[in-house]
Amino acid sequence: MRSAIDIKKMSDEELVRSYITTQSNYYFEVLYNRYCDKVYRKCLMFTKDPAKAEDFAHDIFMRLMVRLSSFKEQAKFSTWLFSITYNYCTDQLRSSRRKGEVLMEEYMDWQEEDNDSDLAEMEASRLKKALAHLTMEEQSLLLMKYQDDVSIREMSNVLNLTESAIKMRLKRAKEKLRKKYLETAVFWIILIAKLVTLIK
Repeated sequence: MRSAIDIKKMSDEELVRSYITTQSNYYFEVLYNRYCDKVYRKCLMFTKDPAKAEDFAHDIFMRLMVRLSSFKEQAKFSTWLFSITYNYCTDQLRSSRRKGEVLMEEYMDWQEEDNDSDLAEMEASRLKKALAHLTMEEQSLLLMKYQDDVSIREMSNVLNLTESAIKMRLKRAKEKLRKKYLETAVFWIILIAKLVTLIK
């Protein structure tokens, strides 16, 4: 077996192959240490609940250990792992919806930013609120493409969809997001205009 230093320098794909071949937990632990925080943050982005996000991340890595042998290297390991993360979060929140629990978008803070907030924060807030109007599947596609920088080809491989289907779904999701973003911006413009009128 390689030294600990050598193992930590291995690529994700090399670690997966070594784990499958040897079944040594050390290889999996290195992968876990590389990605546990990222997976947790993605789960938290969906749940807005630290405890639930921690449970989700734990379950995802438990499933990952079982499913590593199905990794075919058609995409980067990180892309494959993040697709599992998005799918798991989507499935769990959809299940929660059926059970009548609080939805992800209801966790969103709909309060306006403080007066001393800068423009960038206000823009990020409007974008966040607009994103909450999209379905979880639409959010996942946009996040994979623009946050994780996953290529259309990689998305096609990990999601088992054609590249044209991915492009069409991304286009619809972007159009929906743009529309909701503009609606949110217009709402605040109208509200500010009314406040100005009242002050006068």
